[in-house]
Formats: sequence, structure tokens, C-alpha cells
Amino acid sequence: MAQIQVSNLTFTYDGSPDSVLENVSFNIDTDWKLGLIGRNGKGKTTLLNLLMGKYDYQGSITTSVAFDYFPYQVKEEDLDKTADELIGKWKPLVEPWQVMIELSQIKMDAELLYRPFGTLSNGERTRVMLAVLFAGENEFLLIDEPTNHLDVDAREIVKTYLSGKKGFILVSHDRDLLDAVCDHVLVFNRQTVEVQSGNFSSWWENKERSDAFALAENEKHLKEIGKLKATADRSKRWADKNESTKIGYDPIKEHDRSISARAYIGAKTKKMQSRVSNFEKRIDREIEEKEGLLQDVESVSDLKLNPLRYHKDVLINARDLSLKYSDADSSLFEGLRFQVKNSDRLVISGKNGCGKSSIISAIRSIAANETTGNLEIKGTLEVGAGLIISYINQDTSFLSGTLQSFCEKQGLDETLLFTVLRKLDIGREQFNKKMEDFSEGQKKKVLIAASLITPAHLYIWDEPLNYIDVFSRMQIEKLILEFKPTMILVEHDVRFREKTATEVILL
Repeated sequence: MAQIQVSNLTFTYDGSPDSVLENVSFNIDTDWKLGLIGRNGKGKTTLLNLLMGKYDYQGSITTSVAFDYFPYQVKEEDLDKTADELIGKWKPLVEPWQVMIELSQIKMDAELLYRPFGTLSNGERTRVMLAVLFAGENEFLLIDEPTNHLDVDAREIVKTYLSGKKGFILVSHDRDLLDAVCDHVLVFNRQTVEVQSGNFSSWWENKERSDAFALAENEKHLKEIGKLKATADRSKRWADKNESTKIGYDPIKEHDRSISARAYIGAKTKKMQSRVSNFEKRIDREIEEKEGLLQDVESVSDLKLNPLRYHKDVLINARDLSLKYSDADSSLFEGLRFQVKNSDRLVISGKNGCGKSSIISAIRSIAANETTGNLEIKGTLEVGAGLIISYINQDTSFLSGTLQSFCEKQGLDETLLFTVLRKLDIGREQFNKKMEDFSEGQKKKVLIAASLITPAHLYIWDEPLNYIDVFSRMQIEKLILEFKPTMILVEHDVRFREKTATEVILL
């Protein structure tokens, strides 16, 4: 067991006025299974890159271990090579037999090492890379969001595999994965960094208690400050009024006033002014104790949605449905039956390539009165006439340019979009950046915000939560449960599905 010590780590990307990491300090052990938690844009991936030595930084990182990083970089020219050929590039000191041992643990056939990497599915690529990653020795491994784009079955396999390993940092927003795999968490709070023993759920329970205590203490201090200010103000008025009677008096009205009265009034005023000074010092102490209480409190803003209600109860009706691409040998599936009614939230689940996105494509084409191209439909797929759909694509690669130009192209209200993005915790300083410089989580939030401000009968979201932080996931869950929009979702986050779905179709 060794230690990794990070002290006063500060990093800013060239050309950016804002620090991604500022004076970050923590110590961790290299045999921990560490989950790295934080909002989008807080610097989680940046930290992994700094540990790998990719950028210059201020502060210090002290350790005796070497690091390795998932996912490995795969260039266009690498897609024609086999994984066996790429092992030498990714991890030069590892032998193929070592990778084969790991492949058996992650339920993969060693034959996949000898197929062109470009022919492997997302799940197969992820598992091959993880097998290579863990095939080495004496390294601390940095694993960045391994379950994005994986179906439920592949996620379960990766979860089981990682739960049997140790000596890594895992960046993930999947609560189920963090709970099953991690024994410690490293948390990038709003202002501070903390390390705790336990998994996501134990940390979140502590977080909720800590936030509730901070809010209660803040409220208590605010009330005390209010009382002290009122008392100080009252005492000050008494002192000022008393002081004004010290000089000059009406001999007719105050015929019994002696010459010593002036000294008495002065002493009384001085005493009252001293009380005012003491009240002001207590106010300063209360304010000082209040400062910092709310610096890490997660005050999630409520999102709003104005879904349109379709004039008929049934929006989509599928009977004995099968889909097949004209150049494929067989159908994606056959005999599928389902309905989507007002306020239904239908989650389509299944392995990658089973036809989830194809169902969405068929529905959107029919709703827009367009041809389905080389996608052949058999059976019945009825889509309500005049149905307005708001769609989120799982792909973000088309996002480029400024948010302002995005609004112009999409016909969106710029002010409204910015308001929703702020509620999704994207800072105003991001609004003038180009979207290609956003993190993947921030790009996803742009698509979600655009969908939320678009009134629609049906919201179709294809893997909307990839790269989205835990806090925003819970925020979106709350929105869906409150406003009950009619939705079709493809989403592999088990916790999200359990909370939001009214029906699940397993292909």
C-alpha cells in the first residue's frame, strides 16, 4: 500500500480566465476502490489527466506508483488493427496471455483480441480495454466513465468485474455502479474537496445530514443577527436621544434639574454606547460563524416543464411490430406490442444493437410524414396525427459554435435556454464559450435544456444521461415525477429507470 498526496493543486487551461482546480489537497491510499464524484465541469477528468502528467500545473502530486488511464486513445487508423496489435501501443509491458486471464474474468472470449477493433461493439471495446488496463502490475488505475453507451447487461458485467478489483479511481455518475464498486469516495464539492470511507449512498446520506445541519445553523445565525441588529439599533437611538439632553435645558420645565445632571447623563450615555459596541461585536462574530456554512450545500433549483396534452388518449400504438434494415439478414425484433398514452413514461431497454434507437427513428419518421429509408416496418406502428415531438439525440458531436448561434438555428428563446442552463448548474462564464470546448456533460445539458423549453406532446430522449452528473440526474427525476410528461426513454441508469418509468419494454 502506498499513498498519493496532492497538495495545493491548481490548474487553468490556456486561454481560460477561470481555474478548473484551485488549491486542491487530499491524500488517498493506492489499494482503495475510490469513486470520484462531482458536478459536470468541476475538473474530475482534468484531475486524471494531471495525475497522468499530461499538463503542467501548480502545487504538487507525490506518489511512488505509476498511473494508467481508461479509456485508451483509439485513432481512426487503429480501427483496422486488432486489439492484440494495439496492446503493445496501450500497455507495452503486458503480454497477451495476461490480457486473456482478465478477459475470462470480464466474460469475454479471447477470440475478440484478433478481430479488427472497429468491428467490436461499444461494450466489447470497453471490456477489452478494461482487461488490458488491469493486466498490468503495480499501477494505480484511472477509470473515466466506463459504462457510458453500455447496455444494462454490459453494465452488470463491468460492475461485477470492478467490484472484484482494487487500486483505482472511478469517475462515474452511475449511482448503482458507485454503490457496488467503491469503498471510498473523493468528492469535489462546490468549494471544498473531501475524502470519505464508504460508497455513494453512505456519502449521500451524510451529505443530506450535513446540508440540513448547515441550513439550520445558517437560519439560527440569521435570526440571532436580526435580533442583535434590532437591539443595537434601539440602544443607539436611546443613547443618541439621551446625549441630546446633556446640553441645554428649559429652566421653567426642568426647574429641579441640578448642575450635576449633565455628568449623570453623560455617564448613562457612555454606558449605553458601550452596550451598542458590544452588540455590534456580537453581530460581527455571528456573521463570521455564518460565513462558509453554505459553501458546499447543494441547493438544486427546481426545473419546470410545460408539456402539451394530446387530444387523444393513445399517442402511439404498436401491434405485432417488427423492424428490419433492408441490407440485414434478419429482423431486429418481431411481434412487439406496446402503447404510449398521455402521461406514460415508456423506457425501452435491451442490449446494444437490438433496435431501441430504430424504434425511435421509425416513430419520428412517421410523425414527420417522412420515409423510413432502408428501415422496413412490418406489422402496425400508428403515430397520432399532428403529434409534436421533442427529441434528444444520444450524439453530441454536432454541437459547435456559440449558444447564441445554437438558439438561432433551433428557433429557441435564448433567455429561456440560459435560465434553464443556470438551473442545471452551468455557470454564466460558459455562455460565451464555444460548445466544442464544453465537457460532454455540459453538451448533454444543452440538449436537455433545449428539449425542456420546447413544448411537445411527446418527449423522446435517447440515452440523455450519459456524462450527466448525479445531482442533475436527481433534479431531472424530480421534474419528470412532478410534471408527468409523456415520454419514450432509452436509458440504462437503473436508479433513474426505477424512479421514472411507468412501463419498461425489454427487447
